[in-house]
Amino acid sequence: MSGWTRRLFGELISETKDGDWGQEGAAEGFAPFHVIRGTDFEDVRRGNISAVPLRHLPERTVWRRRLQPGDLLLETAGGSRGRSTGRSMLVDQRVMDLFPASVTCASFARFLRVDSGIADSRFVYWFLQQLHMSGAMWNHQVQHTGVARFQYTRFAEVQDVLLPPLDEQQAIAEVLGALDDKIALNERIRHTALSLAGACYESVGTGNEPEVLGDLAELFDGPHATPHKTPTGPWFLSISSLKSGYLDLAESAHLSEEDFPRWTRRVQPQGGDVLFSYETRLGDAALMPPGVRGSLGRRMALLRSKSAAVSGPLLLHAYLAPVFQEEIKRRTIHGATVDRLPLKEMPGWRISLPAEGERERLSEKLEALHTTVMQTADENRTLADLRDTLLPQLITGKLRVKDATRVVEEAV
Repeated sequence: MSGWTRRLFGELISETKDGDWGQEGAAEGFAPFHVIRGTDFEDVRRGNISAVPLRHLPERTVWRRRLQPGDLLLETAGGSRGRSTGRSMLVDQRVMDLFPASVTCASFARFLRVDSGIADSRFVYWFLQQLHMSGAMWNHQVQHTGVARFQYTRFAEVQDVLLPPLDEQQAIAEVLGALDDKIALNERIRHTALSLAGACYESVGTGNEPEVLGDLAELFDGPHATPHKTPTGPWFLSISSLKSGYLDLAESAHLSEEDFPRWTRRVQPQGGDVLFSYETRLGDAALMPPGVRGSLGRRMALLRSKSAAVSGPLLLHAYLAPVFQEEIKRRTIHGATVDRLPLKEMPGWRISLPAEGERERLSEKLEALHTTVMQTADENRTLADLRDTLLPQLITGKLRVKDATRVVEEAV
């Protein structure tokens, strides 16, 4: 660890400002800006900007908050019962190129501009990632009202950073970045495969008469309680794992082996169940991959085909097709605090499938594309586990960069 020094975090930052939320509509003296919120960090990191709002901010001040490549974003309000504030995101050139207009961050976040003569912004980003992953950010959070807030000023004044020489910072960032780049590539492959699957389904068209959903599939709902969660064991699936056609198990928790027998709404181990949410995130659905031991979580339900002629992928894309999504919107029960689907009525709904002569051929195409989706998801879980294992070792100097490089080269 020759040449490593300790610096206060604030000494690494040349400029920082809170974000701005602006206003929804255009007006004289206001400029359009994409405004990244803390809840957008993960999606933007993966290349998905569809949920990032376009707002209008005052021209006289917003220029000071216009993001530049290399800036870091830090969440300063929000969090949840099990997750602290203080999430971070790196705004590199790849992120900047995603947006057609200027970009800033929301008022519940702030941008950090790193002094490039002292630190590499990518290394500082990974340092922040490690702090959040380890739970250290809880030390800088306060909550006097309903919203938890991150005490950035205090954090910058007391948090020390073990800082290697600049060239070693860059090398560490490149090793970790190589894993993130491979994960991002797999995300693009998965998105393309899902888009192709949807296009294949739509191109075939549907049969003459919609069919009764309950004649095609059984419907099971999940439990109304949440079991005790454990670090490992069978999966307890969460609605946050539904990602527009595929299941992201990284968003779900685990049950203990002792609890698992009591949770009877289990997914079938050979895969093919279609999972969906009946409260919040209505319209989302995903195909359950094979080889997963798990149980439905709260506000989740599944459709299980009654016939080999209607495969899981075929049923999934019938669910995701625009005609059935419109049915979901039409029949949604709008409550005071949450929207939900009337599960007891759903088996009587009608759903459109391709003509019987087209189903086998289309199922083969869809199954091949969903195999790609599942393979990239599996690989990304492995890569993310490797990244999260290497991160604390590299960021503290316990693992040499050349040793980590060898491991990463074998993985990617």
